[in-house]
Amino acid sequence: MERAKPYEDYPAWIILTANLFSIATWLAGAFIIWQALGIWVILYLLFIGYLEVRLLMGHCVDCYYYGKMCANGNGRLSSLFFRKGDPKNFCKRQMGWKDIAPDFMVSVIPMIIGAWILITSFSWLILSLVILFFCAKFSWECICPWLSRVQVLQAEGARVPCGKIVQQEEVI
Repeated sequence: MERAKPYEDYPAWIILTANLFSIATWLAGAFIIWQALGIWVILYLLFIGYLEVRLLMGHCVDCYYYGKMCANGNGRLSSLFFRKGDPKNFCKRQMGWKDIAPDFMVSVIPMIIGAWILITSFSWLILSLVILFFCAKFSWECICPWLSRVQVLQAEGARVPCGKIVQQEEVI
């Protein structure tokens, strides 16, 4: 079985792909909201900004990749704005629904608004965006089968203790 190799700094193509994917889904969500609520889309974009700062400040500072190029570049970005935390704390935090619900809202709000638009005035563009948005947020296999295969290889050949992918031989 092929083993995933750990990266100290992720290659630029992975970082670019991850960020383009995120930005594309945010823009799709923003377009859907703009169609129904106009200027209120600013609140949606500010909410996304808040969640990104929360991630950088609350999680990336404790990550192994702090100051390095992680899969989406946040390790390096976090080091530009926040002091390094303790990597031992990365896996200690317990995540509950109140922690992840805001992240789900970034996806759920445009899908609900998109469904409302489809009910009140059907549009093939909005239908396409809602379907794409749903697939992008809830099923990597729908968008990128190759990326899903990479994740499977990492799961089979590596563990992810506290933010760093390590080979099985390195695990005690």
